Amino acid sequence: MKRLIDFDELFDRKLSEYMEEHAGEYTEKQWEDLIPRLYRKFGDTTIKSIGTTPKGYYSSMTDEELVEALKEHHKAGIAVSDFLCREIESRGCPDALLELMKGTDGELLTLSVNLAGSSRKALPVYLDILTSTDDEELKDTVTEYLKGNADAVKDRALALYREGVEREYMLEILSRCKQRDDEVFNILLNEFRTAPDDIPMHASYLASYGDDRALPALLDYIDRDETNYLEYQELKYAIEALGGEYTKVRDFSNDPYFQEISAQSQIMPDFTTDKKTDA
Repeated sequence: MKRLIDFDELFDRKLSEYMEEHAGEYTEKQWEDLIPRLYRKFGDTTIKSIGTTPKGYYSSMTDEELVEALKEHHKAGIAVSDFLCREIESRGCPDALLELMKGTDGELLTLSVNLAGSSRKALPVYLDILTSTDDEELKDTVTEYLKGNADAVKDRALALYREGVEREYMLEILSRCKQRDDEVFNILLNEFRTAPDDIPMHASYLASYGDDRALPALLDYIDRDETNYLEYQELKYAIEALGGEYTKVRDFSNDPYFQEISAQSQIMPDFTTDKKTDA
């Protein structure tokens, strides 16, 4: 493997020299706009010591070398440059990156997931990560990618749901399926009906799924006296998202959620009025 080079550190040195040479020529805001452009230009600048540009240095590597460089940078505590990341991304989620995701954790795993992005090749690995990691933020990250490809992972998500594995995450994924499936619909509807402590979330799943057969159940729940203000809001949104309508006037003045929200809205400053100030 080629030697590790801290291109970001090289850029920082060149930037310091440039800023000294041009001191006083730019405002702070102008520097904020200029620095990213200088960084991009640096990517196409030949570095004499290596005989190529930062971009060229990585583009000449194989997929395996790129991923090994990513791993070694992280291991050595050397900044992973944007040039390395962009080159890996341009390869369309190479198999070596998938293998890295299977055998690592922590920050390197999170970085690897973000580099793989929404690649369909990575979906099976994302499901493995979702069902094995304790990192809630990482769970949410892979779930977003899985939701964007819900139909492609529907069968396995259904299987995991039936096994009782990360059921809420599986419901969230299944709710984004575009291809209609009675089993998926019935699962989402049953979860809504049998989870009285989480009505807003399960109502949102029905809204996301988009099957108007859920309207009778939603209309029944929203009309119940025990429905609180938060549940009412989410139920009303779901009903309208499915093409329905609920027009009954409800009084939530004694509802603690309504009171809390009203109190918060009253203490929020109003920046919309056009008032003259001394400023």
